[in-house]
Parts: sequence; C-alpha cells; structure tokens
Amino acid sequence: MNRLQGLYAITPEIPRTSLPLEEQVAQAIAGGARLIQYRDKSADPDKRLREALALLAVCRAAEVPFIVNDDLDLALQIGADGVHLGRGDADPRKAREHWGPEAIVGISCYDQLPLAIHAQAIGADYVAFGRFFPSSTKPLAVQATPKLLHLAREHLDLPLVAIGGITPENGRFLLSAGAQMLAVVDAVFGQSDIRAAAAAFDALFHDGDCDP
Repeated sequence: MNRLQGLYAITPEIPRTSLPLEEQVAQAIAGGARLIQYRDKSADPDKRLREALALLAVCRAAEVPFIVNDDLDLALQIGADGVHLGRGDADPRKAREHWGPEAIVGISCYDQLPLAIHAQAIGADYVAFGRFFPSSTKPLAVQATPKLLHLAREHLDLPLVAIGGITPENGRFLLSAGAQMLAVVDAVFGQSDIRAAAAAFDALFHDGDCDP
C-alpha cells in the first residue's frame, strides 16, 4: 500500500479524551492510519508548535507521513512531510517551491471538479472532496456526492481523498466510488478505543470488493 492510500487521520481541535494528543495519534497509527494531519486553528503559536513537534516525532518513529493543515510556515519550520491547503491558504506552488518534489501537497476541492483539475495542473499530490455526509467537525461544509468521485476518477491521475462524516459503514461506498483515502476526525479520535476505530477503517482497504 502506497503512502497516499488508506486511513487519513486528522487530529481534533477539541479533545474528546484526556489522553495526550501524541498518544491518540500513536493509537491511530497502531490501528492502521497511513497519513496524519495536524489541524489546529487556535491562535496560540507556542501550543501549536509544541503539539506539531510532538506529533511529528510519533509519526517519524512509525514511518508515517505527517502533514500540517493550512500553515505552510509551521510545516516548514518543523520539517513536516507536507501541508494541506484550502481556499484562501498559501499557493500550492509556493509549498512545492520550498519543499521540492518529495513533499506532500494536498488541496481541498470541496464539491468542485474544476478546482481539482487545476490542483493537479499546479502540482498537487492529492485532492480532497467533501463533505460527503453530515459532519460535526464542519457542519456547514458544502455537500459532495459519490458521483463526483466517479467523475474525478475519469479526469484525474491523483489520489482522491473523501472527507466529511465518514464511518466504516459508509466509507466502503466511497472507496467503491473511487476514493483512495478516507479522511476522518471524530470517527477515530472521538471513539473510546482509538486503535480499534482506526483498525475498522483500515480493514476496508484490504477488502477486494472496495477496490476502485
């Protein structure tokens, strides 16, 4: 399995457990997470730096790529493996210029195939669509449909990430529609057994019926 296929675990901004964030991430990786994204919109740069460094160490030890949401400067400062960018964030070409070809640059494309086509043209490593289902993390996010994954598979050569309200039960359908990664927050980090929750997602990627 390549590094851009499988469970894509995104850290929660609001803790669901008393466990340190780095322990939560370690459990997600133990359960099968293949990519970790640090997402924290708080205005405390010292906190964000401490957490990002701690999570980077966990990911390095497990040989799992670690990327930072939105903050190109923080990602560069700590030597992360890449960055995820959305509307209004840094230009993806700037990220590529700083990091070179080995960096992972992901771009949010919401429900818009033209954005994804443009993202591929400017050097993205993956594109993310969603939300696909009601999401507690982004309840007001635009709605995407599985049909979009089918269309994107016809027009793009990049890995497709599905995000938004995904569970092991509905995630199977998105993989069949063409997604290579399932990006999840609450269905992993909001569960009492994070490792088991991650393992339930990981099992989907080893089921031949879900191959796109």
